[in-house]
Amino acid sequence: MTEVGSEKLALFRQETPGGLTYRIPALLYLPSESTFLAFAEERSSPRDEDAKFLVMRRGRKKGTSVQWGPQQSLMTATLPNHRTMNPCPVYERKHRIVFLFFICVETHVTERHQITSGRNAARLCYVLSQDGGRTWSQTTDLTEQVIGNNVRNWATFAVGPGHGLQLSSGRLVIPAYTYYIHKRCFGHALMCWTKPHCFTFYSDDSGRTWSLGQLLDNLRTTECQVAELTRQDNSQVLYCNARSPDRFRAEAFSMDSGDRFEESFLCKELHEPPNGCQGSVVSFFPQLEPGVHSSSASLKSTKSWLIFSHPTNRHKRIDLGIYLNTSPLERDSWRSPWVLYKGPSSYSDLAVCQEGNLLLFGCLFESGVFDPSEEIAFQLFTNAELRRNVRDS
Repeated sequence: MTEVGSEKLALFRQETPGGLTYRIPALLYLPSESTFLAFAEERSSPRDEDAKFLVMRRGRKKGTSVQWGPQQSLMTATLPNHRTMNPCPVYERKHRIVFLFFICVETHVTERHQITSGRNAARLCYVLSQDGGRTWSQTTDLTEQVIGNNVRNWATFAVGPGHGLQLSSGRLVIPAYTYYIHKRCFGHALMCWTKPHCFTFYSDDSGRTWSLGQLLDNLRTTECQVAELTRQDNSQVLYCNARSPDRFRAEAFSMDSGDRFEESFLCKELHEPPNGCQGSVVSFFPQLEPGVHSSSASLKSTKSWLIFSHPTNRHKRIDLGIYLNTSPLERDSWRSPWVLYKGPSSYSDLAVCQEGNLLLFGCLFESGVFDPSEEIAFQLFTNAELRRNVRDS
């Protein structure tokens, strides 16, 4: 067992530069077991096309520390002649089931080849665990059942990466994106008319059946995550934060739990480095200090706040930051970030542990001394640390 408190701990580490590498972190907290599940892709090199399968570690929370078990390879989460990518776990509270979604992509077929050729090579899959991530089912392939004929107009697609979400209504939501072919010429996809759009897969029956949401079609968006916001009147809004090739992060809101995102815009406070980078978002109910009250009880204010993790540098993937938003339905309301890790950093995933008076946040992120693919590290921080460092930044 490896124990960590508020210090950064490497959970998955590259063996040699350019060799066996771990990328694409995903993090899930199971309140029923006081346990974190950390997932990643194992690759034979840092390249996307050299992904192999998923790995995981279980971390038992004790107070404000976590004891991590050994690394496991998830060999049931595979399809023959495919590589497994983009872990996206979600926890179904009623039946205490962990669904781990991912895509299986034909071996050595790159994302760029799919986009230029207009021929999708990805499959929508999941495995599930009914014992807190100790054992996993065989792979279920949902591609035909859920996507069906829509896939003819998808050059490629993916889920997450990072965590999915169960809403207060019980709906399970898996964030996703596709490169949609808007126009063809003599039956061939036109790359200039193939554009990325995020959307959700969702289930209203505890994961027995899944449906396909509508594309967010007015912005170019790829890797995304969602968070549920609770207004002062206890109504809910689903918030989406997505990677964009247009210099800034995209934000969107859904009033129907993720089937359709009505309001969307580029957030000028959240910059993207060149070519963009994945980021993570979670909502939580703040523990206000004595004498501090939330803003007015209008529908524009919320009981829940947001935090967001992403590289803070505008020019390259370095200096992973934690951003706080105390008025998430208002535009231009993100505070200056707290730099959690100073140095090369890239993809990340957040999880919230909110049990009684204890409010903790876990962050699983790519980092390194020379390159962010050197390791995937975990860091735990408290609500007090978050508030203090964001306030002082």
